[in-house]
Amino acid sequence: MKYNGYTSWNAWNVSLWINNDESLYRFAYDLVKQHGRYQAAKMLAGELDGQKTPDGATYNVTGIRQALQGM
Repeated sequence: MKYNGYTSWNAWNVSLWINNDESLYRFAYDLVKQHGRYQAAKMLAGELDGQKTPDGATYNVTGIRQALQGM
């Protein structure tokens, strides 16, 4: 089941926060430029390990990878 074009509510929420928090977006964007989307997603997931969005969504590789699409 899809949620607003994402695989789940969690992935959608993670994408929402990464793409709308300026400092997090810039950090993610720089990682994508330097390492590519797949490696950047792994690196960002490692940095955010155990953290959640303010709405309670867990930052995981799947959600982050979807958020980085198009960067």
